[in-house]
Amino acid sequence: MALPRSEYLSEVWRDGIFDNKVVFCTGGAGTICSAQVRAMVHLGANACIIGRNPSKTESMARSISTARSGSKVIGIGGVDVRNIQSLESAVERCVKELGGIDFVIAGAAGNFIAPIEGLSSNAFRTVLEIDTLGSFNTLKATLPQLLRSASAHPNTASNPNTGGRIIFISATFHYTGMALQGHAAAAKAGVDAISATAALEYGPRGITSNVITPGPIEGTEGMARLGDKETEASGDAQRRNPLGRYGTVKEIADGTVYLFSDAGNFVNGEVLVIDGGNWRHPGGMAGTMRYPDYLLENTFLRRNESKL
Repeated sequence: MALPRSEYLSEVWRDGIFDNKVVFCTGGAGTICSAQVRAMVHLGANACIIGRNPSKTESMARSISTARSGSKVIGIGGVDVRNIQSLESAVERCVKELGGIDFVIAGAAGNFIAPIEGLSSNAFRTVLEIDTLGSFNTLKATLPQLLRSASAHPNTASNPNTGGRIIFISATFHYTGMALQGHAAAAKAGVDAISATAALEYGPRGITSNVITPGPIEGTEGMARLGDKETEASGDAQRRNPLGRYGTVKEIADGTVYLFSDAGNFVNGEVLVIDGGNWRHPGGMAGTMRYPDYLLENTFLRRNESKL
């Protein structure tokens, strides 16, 4: 059964604006990235979503395909973004089955909570490899297709037929620093730098490169791992956001449509933070715990490292 449009896309967007286009998304089976792709498919695009787990990725592809009758959504599992050859094979299959790639979302990521003294070099390196190297590899593997799409769909002030665009998914941790997130902050700082460099190097050839930075988004795997369940249950965590709530995946999807549509024709090298102003609010882990008490009391030990 198809999800209601209201769960992943605002009414402002006109159906068909991405007809005959293809979006390629790493981390596409995740809560946020799947909503981004679902919105694009609803508006006319076909898609390839890329993930580590074959069954999860293929199942999500089937779910996303219900967003529009006649859509083509391919789930390509068993792909490790740290391995450029693995990504290149996924790109080759996507192009073979769908005809090309016009839009890319680099969304694969890994994270957990850990203080520096409880963080091994291996765990630190793993997060950088998934987030930073994985984002670089995604750009590198899809770049020939992005250049072809940008050439076929010139970026002018009046052209509504867009292509040759990439969005990287980042975080705000490195803006001010965040305890227990040194590994993710370092990784996402690198992601932002890659996007900015791509904007400068490939803007003259018609490609736009931008970053979307989600804040606390309700119902996501990230909040399930990193959020504080007690303060969330009481509503205190949400009230610490300047807008008094968590965001929704629909709001991230809307930002994606904006950057990929002709409304974003002149947006390049930018970071679109969609967090309700959350990063400007001082505090510890998402403002849910008292700083520095949770550090001095050793509240957090390294978690989930064995999974990486």
